Amino acid sequence: MTEQVKAFLTRYEMLDPKLDIRALADQMKQEMEEGLRGEQSSYPMIPTYLKTTGKIPEGQYVAVIDAGGTNFRSALAHFENGRCIEERVRKTGMPGIGQPASWTEFISFVADAIEDLMPMTDRIGFCFSYSAEITPEVDGKVVCIDKEVTITGCEGQLVGESLCAELARRGYAGKRAVILNDTAAVQLGGMAKHLNDGYVDCFGQVSGTGTNTCCTVPGEKIAKLGDAAHDMIVNLECGMYDGLPQGVFDRQLDLESHNPGQKRFEKMTAGVYLGEVCHLALRQAAEDGLFSAECAGKIRALPHVDSASADAWACGKGMEALSANEQDAEIISEIAAFLFERSAKLMCANLAAMAELTNAGKHGKTAIFAEGSLVQRNHIYRPALNTLVEEQIRHGLGRDVELVVEEDTTLPGAAAAALLNLH
Repeated sequence: MTEQVKAFLTRYEMLDPKLDIRALADQMKQEMEEGLRGEQSSYPMIPTYLKTTGKIPEGQYVAVIDAGGTNFRSALAHFENGRCIEERVRKTGMPGIGQPASWTEFISFVADAIEDLMPMTDRIGFCFSYSAEITPEVDGKVVCIDKEVTITGCEGQLVGESLCAELARRGYAGKRAVILNDTAAVQLGGMAKHLNDGYVDCFGQVSGTGTNTCCTVPGEKIAKLGDAAHDMIVNLECGMYDGLPQGVFDRQLDLESHNPGQKRFEKMTAGVYLGEVCHLALRQAAEDGLFSAECAGKIRALPHVDSASADAWACGKGMEALSANEQDAEIISEIAAFLFERSAKLMCANLAAMAELTNAGKHGKTAIFAEGSLVQRNHIYRPALNTLVEEQIRHGLGRDVELVVEEDTTLPGAAAAALLNLH
């Protein structure tokens, strides 16, 4: 990084010379432990009640559903020779896009999607990627449905209970459903896809539009559940962690967001925000005279910046649309790359804290199953995170962990969840 860019980022409190991954991981681990005890913490540490132990039975069919964002998928799945086989895969848009749908209409829509699968299975694995409180029965009580989807009357409804009641009304009684979110599905789906690869433990990581992680926590550490606790996947909701010092552009983005004061970690790490943080930084750099007059004018005219554009600039691509000379291009590239590298450092600290919390990688190989646009497609974030995991966790902490980037794990994860948790 050039001294000019370093001075600019320091002036606006973005380049924190005290950002020490190990020290930050220690702080995060402390808050994780507080969350597990039910104390005040910005790590909610939400129990999923999902067990990961046991052998996934082969040849047993399960109906699987993935409802998240604007897409809805369903399929019939089973495991064969350690692989998840998906049949009758269907993909469509979610109800509630464009015009609101009622909860009854939503559940009817879901039942329609899997009704013809019901003669073949009594188990349903449902990846429900909206805000829901998971119950000890592994059902999900809806908190809200968002992400451009409007379902009226959804608050407080039990997803699995509602779906099974609708299926019973249609003549398919006795069906059972397990509800999980996308991060838990990534963990279980990665585990299911790598059954024979020698991993003794695994994490789930989503690094894309949003940010989250989960891991299996020993029951004795989940003090807030008391004697009812068993080893289970815990959803960290790490995007809510608020122990990070924000820079000027971080604070500006936060104030302009729809939820100011919330999700500090996510706003400094997730794809939905990083492009706009880059936009704010470039506009200020233009005002401070770091660019040529021609380049500054083009930057001021930008209505917004998404993370894909920032990624291209970080790699020195597409610069002709903004820069007027090599110095302009270098500054744009360095600012964009810094933000993705910082995101990777913060995620590495979170992963290191998880390893210390669970003792992962101490007595066998642990996989960090990761999915999402940043870790799958970003040209700066993924290599940076890979290097940091090697340096900070494998060598620095002596943990046998590795980053395993996955794709389309939600349906296999939902299948594994149902087969391991519904007997």
